[in-house]
Amino acid sequence: MRSVWLAGLLLAVSGSVTAIERVVSLAPSLSEIVVELGSADLLVGVLDAGERPAELKDIPSVGRYGQLDMEQLLSLKPDLLLLWPGSVGPAQREQLQRLNIPTYVAEPHTFEQLAAQIEAIATQLGRPERGVQLAGNLRQQLDSLRQRYRRDEPLRVFYQVWDRPLYTVGGGQIISDALEVCGARNVFADLTLPAPQVSVEAVLQRNPEVILAGDQAQLDAWRVWPQVAAVARGQLLLVTNRGLERPSGQMIDATAKLCQVIAPDL
Repeated sequence: MRSVWLAGLLLAVSGSVTAIERVVSLAPSLSEIVVELGSADLLVGVLDAGERPAELKDIPSVGRYGQLDMEQLLSLKPDLLLLWPGSVGPAQREQLQRLNIPTYVAEPHTFEQLAAQIEAIATQLGRPERGVQLAGNLRQQLDSLRQRYRRDEPLRVFYQVWDRPLYTVGGGQIISDALEVCGARNVFADLTLPAPQVSVEAVLQRNPEVILAGDQAQLDAWRVWPQVAAVARGQLLLVTNRGLERPSGQMIDATAKLCQVIAPDL
């Protein structure tokens, strides 16, 4: 990756030092981080994917998830791009590199990486003290959740993303880290893909004690397998909060709600 895809605060231009003033965010999670850092005033463009935070309702769009409007992006004259690689296709990522616009790439796989990237983004934006404060608060909240929901033997959990075909999350996905915070373990943590396809037989073999899904019909479909521990125990649990899918500061609150779903008595 070219050196222009960097993680520094100030850019040297013609011998002078210029602060970041025009930022385009190419992922909803990164847009949320900018808002959480109190820096929405620097955003001149965002990539859309679902509902926006109120602070961003008037910011110009540069396309939707997987469909970047390159002409619109260039018209905004950004001096910094914030990029999550999965939000832009490979061909357009190569185009972005050729443009030589300084780009910070963020793809956290753990909460510690998320906290560190929040600090780095704040530094990029020229507001490092806000990043230190926000990341510190997030780490404290996570420590509290870990202590509250800690188990000597983590619960075996199957996190279902979709049913036809059957998809889950792998060990390198930050949702797996959220499960660990809640005293649980992703039964497919050994898989390296972010969203691997698995078989019903593989789920039965790993015998989860809890099955999580965002749709009640998907959960009910498992009742035909009464030998699965989660079915026998009635632990087919609905997770409706979409915040787990966006690695920003708000994901900590989403994780707290996940923990309450898994262990409501703690």
